[in-house]
Amino acid sequence: MIYKDFQDLKLSALGFGTMRLPVVGNQGDIPIDEEKTAEMVAYALEQGVNYFDTAYGYHAGESEKVIGKVLSKYPRNSYYLATKFPGYDLSNMDKVESIFEEQLKKCGVDYFDFYLFHNVYEKNIDYYLDEKYGILDYLLKQKEAGRIKHLGFSVHGRYDTLKRFLEAYGKHMEFCQIQLNYLDWKLQDAKAKVELLNEWKIPIWVMEPLRGGSLANLSEENTGKLKALRPEEEIPAWAFRFLQSVPGVTMVLSGMSNMDQMKANIATYQEDKPLTEEEMKTLMGVTDSMLDILPCTACRYCVTHCPQELDIPTLLSMYNELRYANGLITHMAVDALPEEKKPNACIGCRSCEAVCPQQLKISEAMADFVEKLNQPAGL
Repeated sequence: MIYKDFQDLKLSALGFGTMRLPVVGNQGDIPIDEEKTAEMVAYALEQGVNYFDTAYGYHAGESEKVIGKVLSKYPRNSYYLATKFPGYDLSNMDKVESIFEEQLKKCGVDYFDFYLFHNVYEKNIDYYLDEKYGILDYLLKQKEAGRIKHLGFSVHGRYDTLKRFLEAYGKHMEFCQIQLNYLDWKLQDAKAKVELLNEWKIPIWVMEPLRGGSLANLSEENTGKLKALRPEEEIPAWAFRFLQSVPGVTMVLSGMSNMDQMKANIATYQEDKPLTEEEMKTLMGVTDSMLDILPCTACRYCVTHCPQELDIPTLLSMYNELRYANGLITHMAVDALPEEKKPNACIGCRSCEAVCPQQLKISEAMADFVEKLNQPAGL
């Protein structure tokens, strides 16, 4: 197992994410299969994995209970446990103390090694930063008391939201968890987020390295391109090798659902094999072939001509994400916009198209955006 230095700790470079634990019957989030989970935890520990990530809402609230119960069989100093304050639900904002105490009981521990503000994004950042809720103050007090060893945050918001949170709370944050993989390097501009966190010298934790499993199986053509460079490397491993090439990445979390996935990922993390320049170029070419995006350059000429004063480049960026995968995160980001700034505010006047250097059919994109938003979102 590869280990990464984090302050005075040695963390396994691969962490066990417990959002997708095996379940009985495979027909929903619960009940969790405790026997299979225990087998996976035992194997992970034997192979050197020492970081376990859970959250208040995972598996309908059962993940914290089960992972806490399974880990209780091992010495407390043999693993690091992380969980999060569930601020993705705005009704929780005034309950930080009661929820934190509940989490300690659910996990059966006296302290958390790592604790995060969960899912900072456009709709909840004002609440997270509102002093009347006292969330930061309370968590800092728990840190002083030794009940939180390290404090950080996860973010699904866009670059500007990440920057705003850092400017407000960055001096207190020891690590940041972002969605990062070679597809989102371009699709969600994760590259810019990485650069910002590196500027702040904040270690990066990675979630969704395989983008929910979508990067585990590529087209025959793209598989051939990668196999030509590393014949022995399995396709899922390329996602992890990419992350081994990104400066600042300390922890990579994988939500492993079965033993086969775990064994394969742990085998990958026996070696640190970052990509060469040629391999990175090829992988970025694979990424481009997977993305069907509007080539907006964010010149903002369109914004100055829009009678509705819409932030068209940002909306097109969200639209590109939704075109690839109708995901919950994009729905959340759009929902956080004022009604008069959402894509359905477009009146189809085409004033923007008259000045677009890329000659994009923006009005058609906005109409399609609205249609896609009306479809059920995935994870």
